[in-house]
Amino acid sequence: MGKVYLVGAGPGDPDLITLKGLKAIQQADVILYDRLVNKNLLEYAKSDADIIYCGKLPNYHTLKQETINNFLVKFAKKGKIVTRLKGGDPFVFGRGGEEAEALVQQGISFEIVPGITSGIAAAAYAGIPVTHREYSASFAFVAGHRKDSEHDAIKWDSLAKGVDTLAIYMGVRNLPYICQQLMKHGKTSATPIALIHWGTCEDQRTVTGTLGTIVDIVKEEQIENPSMIIVGEVVNFHDRLNWFEKNGQHYYSYAQEAY
Repeated sequence: MGKVYLVGAGPGDPDLITLKGLKAIQQADVILYDRLVNKNLLEYAKSDADIIYCGKLPNYHTLKQETINNFLVKFAKKGKIVTRLKGGDPFVFGRGGEEAEALVQQGISFEIVPGITSGIAAAAYAGIPVTHREYSASFAFVAGHRKDSEHDAIKWDSLAKGVDTLAIYMGVRNLPYICQQLMKHGKTSATPIALIHWGTCEDQRTVTGTLGTIVDIVKEEQIENPSMIIVGEVVNFHDRLNWFEKNGQHYYSYAQEAY
């Protein structure tokens, strides 16, 4: 019996992968990777490794989740070392829990290798601290693609009133709804908000506004997925601390030297 590693590849900058994650890539016989994984990381794979693309677009899945689960099980039962490479962290909106459950059901050994999630990393590369001693003592990771349910209404009420900073994933398409719900449940229209497109990548672009203005700004600037949405007073730090985009988005790959 083989083994499966569920690995968080980080948010885009290849140097943000962990050492343990990089080792899992190097020793894998089979790698199944997602759309938002930086392809440069695949260069560390063995020359004879099988590499399978599992990427998902909105409303279009290259492979269904059940098929991916079956691949993990099939290859592991053949005695292979399998690395399931996911953008960000496998347990933060990465369906890693579902895949781990499938492995447990088949008695297959596995490890979880955490990764840096974009809710923290994209904000940091945009100069936005998700917590701050004076402005934010709490933050929440939020799925932004669900709406129109009783539970959803309760969620927005709690988030608007009880959390200082929101990191909203997969929410660009529902941005008007998100802003509407936050204002409806207690946030003012002047609450700062940022969208970080392709966070930590060379194409990163950040736009800021308020809950009352951001929908028009995003339309004018043509911001699309993948983008992280950050809501809260900490967004005001972007203009002062925006180190990555101000530096011309250039970074050196230390991982290439080390490995």
